[in-house]
Amino acid sequence: MTPKNSWDAGLYQDKHAFVWQYGEDLLKLLNPEVGELILDLGCGTGQLTEKIAQFGTEVWGIDSAATMIAQAKQNYPHLRFDVADARNFRVDKPVDAVFSNATLHWVKEAEAAIACIHQALKSGGRFVAEFGGKGNVQHILTALHHALQTLGISNLQAMNPWYFPSIGEYATILEAQGFDVIYANLFDRPTLLTEGEAGMANWIQMFAGAFLTELSAEQQTQVIDAVEKSLQTKLYHKGTWTADYRRIRIVAIKN
Repeated sequence: MTPKNSWDAGLYQDKHAFVWQYGEDLLKLLNPEVGELILDLGCGTGQLTEKIAQFGTEVWGIDSAATMIAQAKQNYPHLRFDVADARNFRVDKPVDAVFSNATLHWVKEAEAAIACIHQALKSGGRFVAEFGGKGNVQHILTALHHALQTLGISNLQAMNPWYFPSIGEYATILEAQGFDVIYANLFDRPTLLTEGEAGMANWIQMFAGAFLTELSAEQQTQVIDAVEKSLQTKLYHKGTWTADYRRIRIVAIKN
């Protein structure tokens, strides 16, 4: 499974701004300094790239989705954005830091991504990232699996587009590839979905579409309805859905 590269950039930017808004807090860990060269890996539509630039850095945003990069260029024409894959990108010159928010859970080939990040960094450079960790959206996944199984669909692992590692699992890969992990945190971050009663359906269509692609329109509606019914008591309160996010944050230094 390759990282999702067919994003609706307008829908992402307008209806799912929480992705980058929550990521603003990650900038404290990055602590950008004037004159640094920083790569924003999985930059989406560029909002955090622009915030990094405001620190006086030279920042470059890359994303595997051409739609996202087109929107980022439109949003911030003064910054550099390019289409590139986390698993095989290269840099023109080594960077001081690689920053990544809400991207690496889309990259099942973690070793390949970490190898690229390592080669992109200067010696002593830092890798600062947040993405879905072990247990992320577990309630939603369980409900999705059950709904799909009722349709006789069983190849759920093959359909799953995500990689949600534990701290131990991810730190081991980083250390094996020449990083020192100096900070790691796994934490619950319940995330309000702002579309009211439609919030869960919209989230599934935006982020969990890989589970629906082989289904008819009628079957997709059936699955989403079943998921909503299953999660009603867990994740729905006073007209608003919450996604049961669990995030991992990492800071690692290149040896």
